[in-house]
Amino acid sequence: MRQPPLLFAMDPALTARVFTQEALDRLDALCTLLEPKPLRAWDTAQAAELLPRAEILVTGWGAPPIGPEVLKRAPALRLIAHSAGSVKRLLLGADVFARGIAVTTAADANAVPVAEFTLAAILFANKQVFRFRELYLQDRSRQTTDTLAAGPIGNLGKTVGLVGASRIGRLVAGMLQGFDLEVLIHDPYLAPDDPLLATARQVALAELLSRSDVVSLHAPLLDDTRGMIGAAELALMAEGTTLINTARGALIDQDALIAELTSGRLNAVLDVTIPEVPEPASPLYDLPNVFLTPHAAGALGLEQARLGDLVVAEVARHCAGQPLRHALTADAYARTA
Repeated sequence: MRQPPLLFAMDPALTARVFTQEALDRLDALCTLLEPKPLRAWDTAQAAELLPRAEILVTGWGAPPIGPEVLKRAPALRLIAHSAGSVKRLLLGADVFARGIAVTTAADANAVPVAEFTLAAILFANKQVFRFRELYLQDRSRQTTDTLAAGPIGNLGKTVGLVGASRIGRLVAGMLQGFDLEVLIHDPYLAPDDPLLATARQVALAELLSRSDVVSLHAPLLDDTRGMIGAAELALMAEGTTLINTARGALIDQDALIAELTSGRLNAVLDVTIPEVPEPASPLYDLPNVFLTPHAAGALGLEQARLGDLVVAEVARHCAGQPLRHALTADAYARTA
C-alpha cells in the first residue's frame, strides 16, 4: 500500500499525551513522516520545504492557523486530521472544503470526558453534594446537614434540561437513561424524527428553564447563541436550580449570572467563564453555591490518548480509501463553535 506523506503541526508541549508511542508507530507504518517534530509556524524555511509535499496534515492544540495562503502552498494536501475538538480557530474560513480537502476531528473523543464530567455534576447537584460539603465545613457536626438530608433532594424523579443536541448533549442524554430522571432538551435544529427524541423530550427554551432542576448547556457559541442565557432566562429558573456550563462562557450573560448567584437563588457548576480566567476579585471564586473549575471537563492527562487514537484510525481509513467516520462537512463547520 502506498504511504502518503504526512506532516504534523501542533505544540508538543500541549499535546505530549495525545499520541502514544504505539499511535506514532502506527502512523509511521501507514505514512511517510516528512518530519517527526511538529511544525509550529508556516513562515519558516522548513515549512516552505515540507508543506508542498504533504498529503496528510495532522494538527492539534497550538497548531498555526490554516488560511487561504497556507492552502495555496499545499497543493498535494488531501486530509486534515485534527487531534482536538473545534477547528474554528484552526481553519480560517471554508476554503478547505471548496478545495475538496477532507477534514476530520477528534471532537467525538473529546466529548466523552466532558459528558462524564457533566453526568457527575448533574448527579452531585441533585444530591446537593456541594451544599452538604459547605455545611459540613461550617459547623463540623451534622446538625445542619441532617436538616438538608430530610429535604427534597436526590435524583429520583428530578428533571434535567439539556440546551443543545450537540455530540456532548447527546452523550449526556444517553448516560442519563440509566437514572430515574426526566430529560428535556432544546435545540432548534433537532429534526422531529431524530432518535434522540426517544430518550429526551424537545421543549421550548422557556419551558426547559422553568421546569428543570438542573440545566446543562451544550450549545455551540455562534452569533445567535452568544448571551442566550441572560437575565430574563435566568429569572425563569426556579430557586435552587443548578446551571452547568461546560460549553462556552459567552453563552451566558455573566453579569446577570453573578447577580443571581450572589443572591443565593441559583447554583452553578462552571467549567468555562468570560473571561476564560475570571479576575482574581471575581465572586465566582468564593461564592458557596458555585463550583468553579479551570476548563477541566475536556480531555486531560490519560484521556488525551483517546484523541490521538481516533486520528490514527481516521488516517488509516483514508489510506485504505475508506470513508471517514468523523468527517466534518462545510455545513457542520458553519454551525460549530
